[in-house]
Amino acid sequence: MNPFKEKAKDVTKFYMNWDKIYPESYNKNETDPYTKTRIILMNGTEFEAQWFSRQFARNCDNNDIRRELAMTREMEQQQQKRISALKPEDESILEHTIGYEQLAVDLTAVLAQREPDKYVKQALDFALLEDFDHLYRYSDLLDWQQGIKGENLVGGYTEITPGRPTISEHRCPADNVRRSINAFKADPITRLNVSIITAAEQQTMNYYMNVLNFADTGIARRLYQEIGLVEEEHVSHYESLMDPNETWLEKLLCHEYTECYLYYSCYMDETDPNVKRIWEEHFNMELAHLHMAKNLLYKYENKDWQEVIPNGEFPELLRLGSNIDYVRNILGETVQNTTLREDYIDVSELPSDADFFKYQKIVNKDVERVPSHEVIKEYIDRYGMDYRFETKPNPVEELQLRTSDNTDVGRKAKALSAQ
Repeated sequence: MNPFKEKAKDVTKFYMNWDKIYPESYNKNETDPYTKTRIILMNGTEFEAQWFSRQFARNCDNNDIRRELAMTREMEQQQQKRISALKPEDESILEHTIGYEQLAVDLTAVLAQREPDKYVKQALDFALLEDFDHLYRYSDLLDWQQGIKGENLVGGYTEITPGRPTISEHRCPADNVRRSINAFKADPITRLNVSIITAAEQQTMNYYMNVLNFADTGIARRLYQEIGLVEEEHVSHYESLMDPNETWLEKLLCHEYTECYLYYSCYMDETDPNVKRIWEEHFNMELAHLHMAKNLLYKYENKDWQEVIPNGEFPELLRLGSNIDYVRNILGETVQNTTLREDYIDVSELPSDADFFKYQKIVNKDVERVPSHEVIKEYIDRYGMDYRFETKPNPVEELQLRTSDNTDVGRKAKALSAQ
């Protein structure tokens, strides 16, 4: 599939009326978990489209371009509202959060396994273990406060067990900036992976920013605070991989290409007929946006689309699925990793005056008051052991104990017995 060679309709042919914008919601008890995660992914993709278009418009002095952006942005808004409405009214914030974290785990694992750039793969593997731990913390909170088992929501496809403990994820912001890729030399799959994961993590960050004050218990509000700040780290982590040297119009073309790729991937992978139809319709909308971006690039920069995306053929399509063995392997090998400026390092190898330790002393001054630790400790106090869904014991021996929460792994030197 090469979307540049597909026939596209005019943008104005796709505006929707109110009935079409408000589709039938999915059944939270029957819908496949990966349908839910695709919905979250595409909601985030449309938010990224909005964010980028608005920033472009605010940094552009050409009203003809700004009018074109406004035309497509209205449609992106309609698409986002339609996707957002697929979430049913009876799905709680916490239930929906499990979908966010399952997406974060399985999307990151899928992208990492197909990523040819070793440095970008490191970035994906690193944050993967943190989102994996978030799934565990939120699942314990969900079972404690609503009596709902996370394993039923993830369909048994994703394990629920500690990853790199959330307490260990709080780093000096200066250590969250990576080296950027060269978009014109990178493999097409790398360019797509960076764009996709940045939008997905940004959506998670935004969701936690906005639902915190709707959570109905103090501990839930505090957990959203803590993990929301880690998501800020993840967005800084991923967005810094993007090539800052592309022009605004080159970036616009790549954004629209990424949206075409994702909608087509979702369409090909979807099992829900109602949602599959929406993915198909939105793909055709994005074709119109892509061809608009292609025309703008040629008109204002005298560049053909091939100068930005040399081969328009979609690479391997994105398919969400279970990644239990891969996650276990990365967890067992890299749980002690942290970052030191642009690089990754075992926390045992950090100098004693490293910014990581200084930041930890400020943010985690009182370990017992760290929300992610409090959730697990409170659950254990009530039920005797934490809540997990595992196919076998955690691959990190120090994280296997279910009667206490480990706050040293990933945070202190020689926290593993093997070190």
